[in-house]
Amino acid sequence: MTARFDTIRTKRLLMRRWRDADREPFAALNGDPETLKYFPATLDRAGSDALVDVIETRFEQQGFGLWALEVTATGQFIGFTGLNQLPEGVPGAGGMEIGWRLAKPAWHHGYATEAATAALEVAFRGVGLAEIWSMTAVLNEPSQAVMRRIGLTEIARFDHPHIPPGHPLRPHVSYHLDNPAAAAS
Repeated sequence: MTARFDTIRTKRLLMRRWRDADREPFAALNGDPETLKYFPATLDRAGSDALVDVIETRFEQQGFGLWALEVTATGQFIGFTGLNQLPEGVPGAGGMEIGWRLAKPAWHHGYATEAATAALEVAFRGVGLAEIWSMTAVLNEPSQAVMRRIGLTEIARFDHPHIPPGHPLRPHVSYHLDNPAAAAS
């Protein structure tokens, strides 16, 4: 690790490391069936807290990760956006994925696109990654729209290996983008 990216500011958002005060609203977000309708299950408080612990451990190891999102004008926690390693068995496995999860009141304000654009800057200009991936359930059109808005292109459709056969969320789609600086070289 050569650089740390603990805090990033956009026009309307603060992307930052996690605080203890984020745990309760994050658990509420993760426990909401509508927010997690494109995931096989919601998370209880213990599962949500464990996820925060994993996120913070990765920040310590690599200097970046899934940033807590805060609306600058209000200080309100609204979810996360950032970079995370892809699991085995999916297109781009072992590579870095860009992802987001926002609470319902933050939907349809452009926050996911704004924060994901900033995360791409860190991925390509800050960390120097050669490429970035993103994936979601085929049914998750809102996330796919964000992927397209930030410049990613659909590259593969696959059955997610961690979702049981026959489950409606098993069909997934992967999006990809090469680092524009690497392509220009």
